[in-house]
Amino acid sequence: MSACVPTRHDHTSRSSRPPRASGIKRPHSPPPRNGRFRIAGADLSASITVFLLAVPMSLGLAVAMDAPLEAGLISAAIGGIVAGLLGGTPLQVSGPSAGLTVVTAELIQIYGWRTTCAITIGAGLLQILLGSLRAARSALAVSPAIVHGTLAGIGVAIALAQLHIVLGGSPQSSAVANALALPDQLGRVSPAAPLIGVLTIAVLILWPRIPGRIGRVVRRIPAALAAVVTATVVAAITAPGIARVDLPSWRSHALPEMPHGPVLALATAVLTVMLVASLESLLASVAVDKLSADRAGGQAAARPKADSTSASSSGPASSSGPVSGPVSVSGPVSPSALAQGRPGPACPSLPDPPVRRSDLDRELRAQGIANTLSGLVGGLAVSGGAVRSSANVRAGATGRASTVLHGVWVLLAAGLLVAALEQIPLAALAALVMMVGIQMVSFAHIRNVHKHREFLVYGATITGVLLFGVLKGVVIGIAVAVAVAMHRLARTRITVTEQGGQHLVVVRGQLTFLAVPRLSRALARLPQDGDAVVELDGFFMDHAAYETIQDWSIAQTAHGGRVVFTGRSGGRIAEPASAAHSCCRPWTPWRNHHCHDRPGQTPETHHARLDTGRAPDCGSGSVEDRSPEQHTSHDTSGTHSTPGPAGSPTAAPRRTGGNRLFSGLSSFQRNTAPLVREELARLAREGQRPSQLFITCADSRLVTSMITASGPGDLFTVRNIGNLVPPPDAESSDHSVGAAIEYAVDVLKVESITVCGHSGCGAMQALLGAKPDPDTPLTSLWRWLRHGLPSLKRMESRHHAWARISGRLPADAVEQLCLTNVVQQLDHLRAHGSVARRLAEGTLQLHGMYFHVGEAQAYLLAEGASDGLTLDEVFNRVDPGDAHASSDSHTPADAHALAGSHTPSDSRSPGDADTPRPTAPGDPAGSGELERTGV
Repeated sequence: MSACVPTRHDHTSRSSRPPRASGIKRPHSPPPRNGRFRIAGADLSASITVFLLAVPMSLGLAVAMDAPLEAGLISAAIGGIVAGLLGGTPLQVSGPSAGLTVVTAELIQIYGWRTTCAITIGAGLLQILLGSLRAARSALAVSPAIVHGTLAGIGVAIALAQLHIVLGGSPQSSAVANALALPDQLGRVSPAAPLIGVLTIAVLILWPRIPGRIGRVVRRIPAALAAVVTATVVAAITAPGIARVDLPSWRSHALPEMPHGPVLALATAVLTVMLVASLESLLASVAVDKLSADRAGGQAAARPKADSTSASSSGPASSSGPVSGPVSVSGPVSPSALAQGRPGPACPSLPDPPVRRSDLDRELRAQGIANTLSGLVGGLAVSGGAVRSSANVRAGATGRASTVLHGVWVLLAAGLLVAALEQIPLAALAALVMMVGIQMVSFAHIRNVHKHREFLVYGATITGVLLFGVLKGVVIGIAVAVAVAMHRLARTRITVTEQGGQHLVVVRGQLTFLAVPRLSRALARLPQDGDAVVELDGFFMDHAAYETIQDWSIAQTAHGGRVVFTGRSGGRIAEPASAAHSCCRPWTPWRNHHCHDRPGQTPETHHARLDTGRAPDCGSGSVEDRSPEQHTSHDTSGTHSTPGPAGSPTAAPRRTGGNRLFSGLSSFQRNTAPLVREELARLAREGQRPSQLFITCADSRLVTSMITASGPGDLFTVRNIGNLVPPPDAESSDHSVGAAIEYAVDVLKVESITVCGHSGCGAMQALLGAKPDPDTPLTSLWRWLRHGLPSLKRMESRHHAWARISGRLPADAVEQLCLTNVVQQLDHLRAHGSVARRLAEGTLQLHGMYFHVGEAQAYLLAEGASDGLTLDEVFNRVDPGDAHASSDSHTPADAHALAGSHTPSDSRSPGDADTPRPTAPGDPAGSGELERTGV
């Protein structure tokens, strides 16, 4: 019985349930109530990290806005406590808004500090109203090019203003004035402030890049804190007279007053503050969601390896083959540990709570409440910050406690650490804020908007923000976006070319009634009985254009012509009706991949239905619509059953091989053949030209076309027991493998040969197991397996390094032999004359590959080992992001066939380093016969 499932008896059924306070949700119980505020150890440490980052940033932003310095600390404390408690993004950290730096500085210069506080209150009330109206998602409907262009323009303005302070001067009233005054400022620069600023920037850049163990330790300290502390110490020693932070007495702190000024101007100011603060907060919430999901995904990916490592270290496995079903534990497990959700000796760790998406409307209301309170007590405008929030997530925060505690620490620092804060040079804070402004101009966003052809909108928004202010810049960006959209909607290019007797009609742009006359003229010029391909490269077609194309297509077909509609990539837009209405999903378990089965339907009735030629109904019995009780399952013996009520003797009978073959062929003809018929017809005309010879095991779990992302005509495949390549001079050499190699290399001229092994190979288990009786005649299987004996000898030899997976040793002797066998078969390949000749010419490459079935993970043998040039036989993990890197070490055809490339040799995954060494190769590890799990 699994160690993770407590035994439940009738007399202890109540006591074995987890208590309500344990946080474990019992089946069919309401969701746990999380109303009580809890502080975890990770939240406490994360709050300190964010606090150390928030203090210098808050002071720096206050300096940049020319606001009272204590106002920055007030807004950081209120943002952390109020927005942290009430917000819809628990891990987001709010504080002084970097995006409002330019706006607030202009408001203070025009209206004064006290009126600016009143404007902040008005913006907060407006945020509360919009959040109550559930308008948060609508705010994100603005084009990303406008949003990122606005923030980038603000970032440029911040950087220009703070550069004057770094140079020892004071900023001007606008970004244009700051740019024009920069040459004069450079002419009268003083050395102390620029040197402190350069030192601060250097520490900010180099601190996260400190290598080695020292770097891992010091990176726990935020770079902003390290930079400010370093600059403060250096300034105290070398420049005692430099301008420093001056925190006035709290008794002189100014509170808001009734605003004075034109009503329209004040309303515009309130709207601008609300707009920028809301956009910055909502974008930060979306970014925090992504960071949280990435962190949870990384932990989920690491957990299976860590669990398997802990399970393997608890004791030897009971069998050498793959384990199916629950894992048994040799040591005792206390019932209390199980009841409280604590894992036992081999029990996997409990998963983290699921990542919850942000409630943006609640977050907007919380930001409004925080801004209202901040304005009432004389603080800066508050918004969610991406810098502070990302630091919070990366520090390991698990809930809103870290955000709230960070606000508490800021509040305590504002009252107790005034003397220490007043030692900070203004140039260091200005350099810190200048780097924040530079980082707001994201090159990733620039590449993204350029890829989507939105750079004109992005550039217009930046220019408008810099020249005319934030609100007018946003209006300019929206106007340019609308003009670009109208231009794209009205601009349609139609070209007609003839290729090999077939006419190609290419339509670029959107098809509206404005383009119908030109489209009709172009289609009318085509022969009525000819073949035509219509390539539609657009995302919109109105009713008039649709009717024009539809009527022409019907008329063309009626006259004997043939019409195919494709997209820009060449893929067909309209698939056959039978495929469009198919209810099969391509990657459901293959034994269950028959959605036409119904509960209780026998193979005979299914066979009869197929004979009628009727397509199966995609009703309630389809794979997608089936309830969990209707899904089929497999037990450890591999039988096929349908679970029913407890004790129910009924089970769907397993189909015979003939019926399964017939239904599979019928499904192919109905769903797949219409989609591949043209490609197969082309291959039939032109002949096969595969790029690769792929030698792998006959194991049914290895689907070569799936794991290499290849299709018809890509791979020339040889499959046998154990992916063996007999040497050409071996006794009773198998001529079928040699003939396939010779044909692929000399006739088909393949560019590479891949030998692919896999985990849990039954042939390798048999080689490690008991040897056959010498008095018993060898069976065909054992005569074939003799070609694998060199692999066994290679593994036992002291003259060869053990083949291994990068970052860990093989899990057991079977995996060790599977890896070694791939290397040995590559040596056998080099002994074939045709292969040796092509290798000498440099026109052929050899690759070793290992596929871990249980992890669905491919590994490639390092390039030097594949060529036989190095003794270190390391298989590197192929990651999803390696597809484009393959062009550096493989031919384009290999890159397409393998869909991956090498990862760095020092890459490792969590838990790999503690994987135990395999058992001794000489120790029998199998039963001497092929396992049911595969060959």
